[in-house]
Amino acid sequence: MALGSVGLGLEDAMQHCLNLLWPNIFETSPHVINAVMEAIEGMRCCLGPTAVLLYTLQGLFHPARKVREVYWKIYNNLYIGSQPAMVAAYPRIADDVLNRYGRTELDLFL
Repeated sequence: MALGSVGLGLEDAMQHCLNLLWPNIFETSPHVINAVMEAIEGMRCCLGPTAVLLYTLQGLFHPARKVREVYWKIYNNLYIGSQPAMVAAYPRIADDVLNRYGRTELDLFL
């Protein structure tokens, strides 16, 4: 459904579907896990990787290992599928004494 609506202006409906889909990432049945992961990949194509990344960032460093594993699996699939488009959505990090984290080309473009 998400792949068929790419570019049709149905992002609001797909965002709502993603909100309904996201709690199912913790299912244990292999069939449901595969269906949810494929649906998230479809949402990545429809909504863009930044929307899915914002959902994913919240669980990458969760204290529970089982939660982290699911979120890292989603993040790795997202990274493989759309690595260049995710750079703009990464959070900004302040410069420190030793390192400079600025993205000057991206700042000039935006």
